[in-house]
Amino acid sequence: MVMIELGRLALMAVPVCGVLWIFWRWSLGAGNALYALGRMLLQLSLIGYLLLYIFQAKSGWIILGVLGVMLFFSSWIALRTVGDRRRKWFFVTLISIALGGGVTLGFVSFGVLDLKPWYAPRYLIPLAGMVFANAMNSVSLAAERYLNERQEGRSSPEARRQAMNAAMIPVLNALFAVGLVSLPGMMTGQILSGVSPLIAARYQIMVMLMIFSASGLSTALFLRWVSAKS
Repeated sequence: MVMIELGRLALMAVPVCGVLWIFWRWSLGAGNALYALGRMLLQLSLIGYLLLYIFQAKSGWIILGVLGVMLFFSSWIALRTVGDRRRKWFFVTLISIALGGGVTLGFVSFGVLDLKPWYAPRYLIPLAGMVFANAMNSVSLAAERYLNERQEGRSSPEARRQAMNAAMIPVLNALFAVGLVSLPGMMTGQILSGVSPLIAARYQIMVMLMIFSASGLSTALFLRWVSAKS
């Protein structure tokens, strides 16, 4: 596997600066994009060191604590675009992602991979990250679309249907494109590290099914509970 030197990694600043310049020229909020990039660099740098400790953990409680933190922040970030509804819908979002993502993660870790021990952090943490992140994105799209549909006078069932459809478009597009347009991150990473493409393909199939399930279940639960209260 090619080791990326920091000096070479810094070369990626060139196209990034090009995009930031476009943001500035088009008044799209270059400051917000720069802040997002800065947070990404800081968070990934810190998580690299943190994962070294987590991967050596021998306690399931530590791993459950990490999953709890991931779940909390994914639920809060999912409602970033709904304004004053954020606090009102937070608990519903937390439960929706916990159930939809948790059930899916359980099938993967206990059924498909049969992890030993069940909290094996090298597998469970990255998989949980993919589950919660994709559920977060789908719920976020659904929340914004549902709110807009209701504000335009749509009935609750119709708004829910439109929101579910909008939330699943990125997931369905990914299913259509995988293998034809893109080789997703896990498959690419495994191939680069020397794993057989056939084995990498199996893992990627598992991941795509996992993402579809977690996104669909979490979004449906969220919309069901939100629409029942509106």
